[in-house]
Amino acid sequence: MRRAGLIVLGLLVSGCKVMKDAFSAHPAAAAEADGQVLTVERLAEIASRVKGLPLESPNLTQLASAYLNYTLFAMSLAKGQSLEDSATVARVMWPMVSQLKFEHFSDKRNARLQLSAKQVDSAYNSGDVRAFQHILIMVPPNAAPPVVQQKQNQANTLWRSLVGSGGANFAAVAKRTSEDRASQSSGGYLDVGGRGRFVTQFEDAAWQLPPGSMSGVVRSSFGFHIIRRPPLAEIRDTFTAGVAHLQAGRSDSTYFATLYQSRKVAIASGAGEAVRSALQDLDAAGRSNKTLATYAGGRFEVKDFVRWLFSIDPRYAQMMLTANDSLVNALLHQLVERTIALREADSSGVQPTDSEWADIRTEYDSTLAVLQHELNLNGAMLHDSATTDEGRSRLAMARVNDYFDRVVTGQAQFLPVPPLLTQVLREKADWSIDADAVQRAVERATALRASADSLRPPGGGARMQPAPGPPPVAVPDSGKRPPRRPVP
Repeated sequence: MRRAGLIVLGLLVSGCKVMKDAFSAHPAAAAEADGQVLTVERLAEIASRVKGLPLESPNLTQLASAYLNYTLFAMSLAKGQSLEDSATVARVMWPMVSQLKFEHFSDKRNARLQLSAKQVDSAYNSGDVRAFQHILIMVPPNAAPPVVQQKQNQANTLWRSLVGSGGANFAAVAKRTSEDRASQSSGGYLDVGGRGRFVTQFEDAAWQLPPGSMSGVVRSSFGFHIIRRPPLAEIRDTFTAGVAHLQAGRSDSTYFATLYQSRKVAIASGAGEAVRSALQDLDAAGRSNKTLATYAGGRFEVKDFVRWLFSIDPRYAQMMLTANDSLVNALLHQLVERTIALREADSSGVQPTDSEWADIRTEYDSTLAVLQHELNLNGAMLHDSATTDEGRSRLAMARVNDYFDRVVTGQAQFLPVPPLLTQVLREKADWSIDADAVQRAVERATALRASADSLRPPGGGARMQPAPGPPPVAVPDSGKRPPRRPVP
């Protein structure tokens, strides 16, 4: 949930080497966090060892920021600060909380859409929406003819076995043989929907099927399919749920369209440029009260936009860096509408259930546990191992440095501190990043890398091991944090 242009850095940070005394009392501070200091020299050493990292000021600022986040987390443990109060959990887990609120609010609004048995029968018989199940034998792209033939033979064999049983064992065969991982476990069942959801070859064959019938072997760009249209008696419950889901979706679309008009949503002039600027410095943007949109009863600010960025598909944020104003405004429309909907949900008393709050807490506790595991650090161990505040701080920082040492040697993978947790940590402590000092670190790192390159034998050393999944991108920031304000 971070920015394009910073993705490379986020990935490269996973290989940085942090010397064991990276934070120490030193006047040449590139960054400070809760009384700990990252010197220019140490930042330069870190950056010079990150293979492929362009030695430029924004990148080293990012690197210092990533380390700063771990420092704040470790120091919160050293000081015995609680991160487990309900307000902090709700804030850090806001994406999950808001999604559950919206789902319950939608269910509440759509409660009247309950379908009768007659309506279900009518929906199935009309054929406007249909349910299918399929078995897929995948064919790799650019597969050689012998491979394609082998896959087709496999599909033909399955089809003959299904024909022999009249398709009665279709679900069991799909669970055992289908290579569509999304539907395999459910017996090949696909979501209920209208025409136009699948590739043309699949659609043409599937929509010719009468209830209870099965296609022959169908070739598509994915491979070979065997498609079946199950009879209503077999899938009444799931078909009913699918039709209800479609109706709720149409109801939600109508609700948002009405909401946009009734609440007089207006995107502010210059919002597109403000969003693109925000993506360059999310830390500052996360505190910005600049208005992006207004609506009856409130306004949508840059800091609200930043919080949503941590909740939606990160590809949206990447797109926004180069998107024109029309695309930015379209995204803002959606975010403002959902913000209003969440406010209405709160006003109507909609909340996650007790069991859902328990799941939220479990997920949050797991997040903290993973970070502590990566650092090999927890509050109990700190207080058992050191008797003074100074001793606990030293031990905490030693574990942070050890973690980064293990990352660069491939013994650990870089895991960024979640951005909403980062916001909480940064509000609890003083911190700063000095732009001039970072630039001096750039110059020093360039010299260190040149020296190391001249001594490195051909072939280089071990390659970095990035974390699995989307590239982790640290939250960018620059400059010194403004003075802390008292919490009301």
